[in-house]
Amino acid sequence: MGGRPSSLLNKQQQQCLRDQVDALLGNFLPCYRGQLAASILWHISQELGPQEPAGCQLLRSKKLPRVREHQGPLIQLQGHPPQWQTVFCVLRGDGRLEWFSHKEEYESGIHPLGSVALTGYTLLTSQHEYLRLLDALCPGSSGDHTQENSDSLLEAPVNFPLFLHHPFRHHLCFSATTREAQHAWRLALQGGIRLRGTVLQRSQAPAARAFLDAVRLHRQHQGHFGYDDATLGSDAEVLTAVLMQELLPALRAQTLPSLRGAGRARAWAWTELLDAVHAVVLARVSAGLRAFQPEKDELLESLERTIRPDVDHLLQLRARVAERLQTDVQGLLESCLRREVDTQLPRVTRTLLGTVEAVLELVRSLLAQGMDRLCSHLRRNPSGARLRREVYSFGEMPWDPEMMQTCYREAERSQGHLGQLVARFGFLGMRSLVFGTQDLSQKLMADAVATFLQLADQCLTTALDCDQAAQQLEKVRGRVLKKFESDSGSAQKKFIRGWVLCIFLPFVLSQLDPSRKKELPDFEGDVLAVGSQALTTENIYEDIIQKVLLQRINQELKKALGASDVSCTLAGYSETPWEKEQGPPNLNLVSNFPVGKEAFTSLLARKDICSLEVGSFSTVTSFPAASGVVSTGTSLMFFFQGDFACSVEMVSFYSVLDFPASPKR
Repeated sequence: MGGRPSSLLNKQQQQCLRDQVDALLGNFLPCYRGQLAASILWHISQELGPQEPAGCQLLRSKKLPRVREHQGPLIQLQGHPPQWQTVFCVLRGDGRLEWFSHKEEYESGIHPLGSVALTGYTLLTSQHEYLRLLDALCPGSSGDHTQENSDSLLEAPVNFPLFLHHPFRHHLCFSATTREAQHAWRLALQGGIRLRGTVLQRSQAPAARAFLDAVRLHRQHQGHFGYDDATLGSDAEVLTAVLMQELLPALRAQTLPSLRGAGRARAWAWTELLDAVHAVVLARVSAGLRAFQPEKDELLESLERTIRPDVDHLLQLRARVAERLQTDVQGLLESCLRREVDTQLPRVTRTLLGTVEAVLELVRSLLAQGMDRLCSHLRRNPSGARLRREVYSFGEMPWDPEMMQTCYREAERSQGHLGQLVARFGFLGMRSLVFGTQDLSQKLMADAVATFLQLADQCLTTALDCDQAAQQLEKVRGRVLKKFESDSGSAQKKFIRGWVLCIFLPFVLSQLDPSRKKELPDFEGDVLAVGSQALTTENIYEDIIQKVLLQRINQELKKALGASDVSCTLAGYSETPWEKEQGPPNLNLVSNFPVGKEAFTSLLARKDICSLEVGSFSTVTSFPAASGVVSTGTSLMFFFQGDFACSVEMVSFYSVLDFPASPKR
């Protein structure tokens, strides 16, 4: 928009930024290498250690997290000077937004006018709220909004705004043509933002775990202990955000006073400058991580070969160091917890518990309604076309933002109150917490839908008419709801425990940091004598703190949920955190839960069925109408052609089932 600097970044400034990225990588990669070793040791210990009894009742959905592709015309503020112009926008399934001059350009495969990954963006549908945000960017120049054409364009009423803002990138201003279009785009864009943001949290790879731990340790070494949303995004996007946070104060002090323009136009120019800096940093970080990739792959293979044969010895040495270190830190740790944590832990735990319980109750209600609709349609109208649409709609529920929005809104509803409770502990990751709650609801819904379809597949036989088939589905409905209640209860406890730990652990570490710096050097010799990167005093120290904190969290959860409802280890979090998964649970990834035996058979080859990918019905099933109106051999087809293909969870009905017509009644 107006007030754009004559030159955003010259060559010298770009090179300076690249040098700063190189310095960041130089400090970060050694820490990353060490955490790779620690992560491999943890991963192997999980494989070889005692296994928890299988507690999951629902089948695991095979479908990967995705966003429904959404497209349509929007009006965008763009150009220099800026103008509102009609564009054709497309939200891809991976959460990337593209825009074209016309729909025909998109359909012809022409390169888009612009595109952006939605990582880190926030969507606003209030023009007033967006203008307040712009005023806060340049508070010293917000009093005059009359000198620039861009200001008048922004202040002109926008009927159905869709404003995407980012802390380090240029803002995107769109407007829909109708309220209905605005609503649909809002749901689609919010889904894309969440999908892009949680990519690392969804991964169970040791390298992803090591990367997030390395980022956390790197920031702690810089004096930043609080949990925030900097770890949303891919590895390159996360490191870029970390460096941008470090650069921002100097950029603001050195550059902001020299920007031309006034009022909100100046704020817009500031976002353009940040976008230019972000682009340089992201490109350099991406190149650095790509260059490190071969070394990382080789290191992971080497660590696997060297650690696995020696894992028992390493764990014994680690336990001995931990025992000695705990004796030294126990007194200060208990004092800190009694003084700072114990008074607030019950309130935080119960507030988070209330939010998650409300979300999961909405998921259960939505699931029950979907199963009821299927049973009802099977009884009333067993016509193939209508029933295909109903089954398709049911299978798509977890990925349908319109159907899931009540659950997602409930996850957002209490974030203001909870955010106030936890801000004093330096926790600024409410967005990550909300995303995690939404992902949890989507994951459980996907598993429940997959389970219903699989159990329905098993109970339907050629001996059934439509009424009998509906009765069987109602029995399946009851079984699925019981399984859902079991799994949602376990997942809820694990989720709350992980996030309460994220709220309090960084704070406790920050309080104990001065004593840590004095005590840890005394133990370095014992760890270094082992000669393995997999053991570090810093990791052992944090595990000790986590162990004691988890004991308190477990006790509080027992009080909140009832002692009979919570075991001592609380579903995967034992009192020895090294032996079980640590940190916030990654419940939004298909592979987060161990998959049992393969539950689905191969696709039935038929010429009249279009090509189906994993995630679709694969056979034909027919039920005769209970009234006897449908003649013998009439098929009710539970597969999809054309637009229905490739969308519903794969469930094989094993064969083409031709049911005889039931007697007339």
